[in-house]
Amino acid sequence: MTEKTVQTIADLARLAGVSKSTVSRALSDSPLIGEETKERIRALAREHDFQINASASRLSLKESRTIAFVSHPYYQKKGFGVADLFMLEILGGISTGLAKSHYDLLMAYVDPSDTEWPARYLKTGRADGFILMTSTRKQHHIKALVEMKAPFIIWGTPPANQCFCSVTGDNFGGGKLAAEHLLRSGRRKIAFLGGPAEELEVQKRFEGFQSAHLEAGLTLDPALVTYGWFSNESGTERTRTLLEQHPEIDAIFANSDFMAIAALRVAQEMGRRIPDDLAVIGYDNLTIAEDSDPPLTTVSQNIPLAGKLLAQNLIQYLQTGVVTNVSIPAELEIRKSA
Repeated sequence: MTEKTVQTIADLARLAGVSKSTVSRALSDSPLIGEETKERIRALAREHDFQINASASRLSLKESRTIAFVSHPYYQKKGFGVADLFMLEILGGISTGLAKSHYDLLMAYVDPSDTEWPARYLKTGRADGFILMTSTRKQHHIKALVEMKAPFIIWGTPPANQCFCSVTGDNFGGGKLAAEHLLRSGRRKIAFLGGPAEELEVQKRFEGFQSAHLEAGLTLDPALVTYGWFSNESGTERTRTLLEQHPEIDAIFANSDFMAIAALRVAQEMGRRIPDDLAVIGYDNLTIAEDSDPPLTTVSQNIPLAGKLLAQNLIQYLQTGVVTNVSIPAELEIRKSA
């Protein structure tokens, strides 16, 4: 075979005495191919001045080397802004993780009531797998993905007895850390300002919050427990209602930094001194938490690392079939709000 005839992956495969898929994977630096084989194929490619055609390679391997980040259409309509820092920070980690394995990122916006979207992406070859970040009707989306046997990973707590990849924070530990800190500082009328009550993450945070009270010999007042959304608007509404109906509240544990920062603002508007009259703890440790007034004490779960693990562990599943469930430790970042 002469240099001029080495024009396709098939030509190089015949020259190397291996399959086309081996050549494609070797030139894409796939971990499925041994280093010795990779170097032999690379040397032949250099010798014959062969450049891999990425599109042809992906078609021959029936893979797009693209991962879809699945979220709700809210972001498609409004675009990402300051109020969406959680998504932006986790996307930064995901992009880093994908880039290291030479995968691309596709933003996929799905209607919460639509469970047919996985088939549309897989059958057209637009994505090899999915990072599921939906909140509304998440369990319905998971059920659809499982039934299709689609490769995916979720951010959040996986339901019991389910076998799929996940990355989550230690939500029980985070809720307990927040309550323990407030109780140690002498607070006794602590409100729980939760996200959606049906979400497993929120339930775990409440369980940790409740556990700290029980260990301290205290009983939770159900009237101080409320649920909403992880947003500024929800934090504003719920905090105002709580403080109007229960002025004895001396602390608030909010399930997101946005809710907590809204709680700070509402409390101050109502004449509460922070933290003298009211202590506030948030969740996530977003970059805005340190710049709030006063700086926000919050539960940190290392969101950039979470994004990186979501990408890396999904790619590992695509390549090996190994299912991983990773929990990121929760830490309390203490600042002036509590």
